[in-house]
Amino acid sequence: MGGRALVIGGTGPTGPLIVEGLLDRDFEVTILHGGQHEAEFSVPVRHIHEDPHFAEPLLRGIGSQTFDLVVAQYGRLRVCADVLAGRTGRLIAIGGATGIAAPPDDPRWGGAGRPVIVPDDSQILVADEGPGGRNKIGRRMVQAMEAVFEHHAAGDYSATYIAYPLNYGPRTPGPYDWTVIRRALDGRRRIVVADAGQKIESRVFTQNAAAAVLRCADMPDAAAGRRYSVTDEYAFTMRQRIEFIGRCLDTEFEIIDMPYDIAWPCYPFYRHSPDHRLTTSVRIRSELGYADAVPAPAAMELSVRWLVDNPPPAGGELEQQIGDPFDYQAEDALIDRWLDWRDRFGKVESPLPAPGHQYRHPKKEGQAWQAATPR
Repeated sequence: MGGRALVIGGTGPTGPLIVEGLLDRDFEVTILHGGQHEAEFSVPVRHIHEDPHFAEPLLRGIGSQTFDLVVAQYGRLRVCADVLAGRTGRLIAIGGATGIAAPPDDPRWGGAGRPVIVPDDSQILVADEGPGGRNKIGRRMVQAMEAVFEHHAAGDYSATYIAYPLNYGPRTPGPYDWTVIRRALDGRRRIVVADAGQKIESRVFTQNAAAAVLRCADMPDAAAGRRYSVTDEYAFTMRQRIEFIGRCLDTEFEIIDMPYDIAWPCYPFYRHSPDHRLTTSVRIRSELGYADAVPAPAAMELSVRWLVDNPPPAGGELEQQIGDPFDYQAEDALIDRWLDWRDRFGKVESPLPAPGHQYRHPKKEGQAWQAATPR
C-alpha cells in the first residue's frame, strides 16, 4: 500500500496502534498533536506539535505538505475537515457514535420515542442545540460529520467517518471502570447500583477501534463516502461489568440496589444517566468484513489488569475526569439509611396470579386455552 500518512493525534489510547498499523502497511507516518503526551514507536516517526483544535496552528503545522491519507482523531473535526480540503487524497475522520443520535424526545422517533438500540445507519441525528444548549455537543458532532461529507461530495478528498462509542482499554481518559476497581482495591465490598444494574452501554476496546480504522484504510473504494460505527460485538449490563471486575480481582461485591434517583454513588459509573446508550456496528461488519480483534471478555480483563498495574493517582486528572469523589463515609451513610428503610418497609407479598402462557397447551384434543394452575 504505502504513501504518506498524517495521524492527527497519535499518542492517546488508539493512536499508537493506528500508527503502527500504518507503518506495517509501508506508510511514511507523521503525527500531529498538542505535545501534552508522547508515545514511542517501533521506528522513528516525525512529530508536529501544534493544536488541531484551531485552524491557524493546524495550518502552521501542515504548511505546504500534502498526504495520501489523513486519520483525524483528535482536535476539532470541523476544523480538520476544512483545513485538509485539497491537502489529502483520503480522510478517515473519527467521531461519536451514540452522541450524534437525536434525543429521546425528538418527534422524528415516533410515538414510542428513541429506541433502546439505535441502528448505526440511523439518520435521526441531533438537529439543534435544544433548550439551554443541552444538545450542543451532539449538534457540533453532527455538523462536523456533515462538513466531512460535504468536502467528500465536492471532491476535496475521499472521506470515511468512523463513529466510536465509549472507549475502554489502556491509556483511555476517564476510565469509568476505575470507579469499581478502586473500590475493590480499597477493600470496599458494598457497591451501589441503580435499577438492578440493568443499564447497558455500547463500548469499544481500543484495539478493536484501531482495527476498524485500519480496515477502512485497507479498503479505500468500499469505505469511500461511508459512515460506520464500531462497537464491541457484545454489550453487558452495569451489574455484569461490576461482577466481572470482581471476579478478575477475586472480590465478591454485595450489590446494593437502589432507584436511580437516590443511587448517587453509581452516577460516575453510569455517566450520570440511567438511560441505555446502545448502537450497532452492522454496516462495517457486513460491508468491510470487520470483526473484533479482541473478543469482549478478553478485552475487559486486559483493561482491568492494566488499570490495576497503572492506577490513576488519587484525586488526579483521570479521577477528576470520572468525577467520582470516592467518599466512602457518605456512601456508607446512604447505604445504611437505605437498608434500614428497606427493613422497616418489610416484605411485600404479591397478589398476582400464577404466570400464564399466551398459547394453549392442551392435555386432550380440542381443549381450549386455560390459565396456569397455581403451584
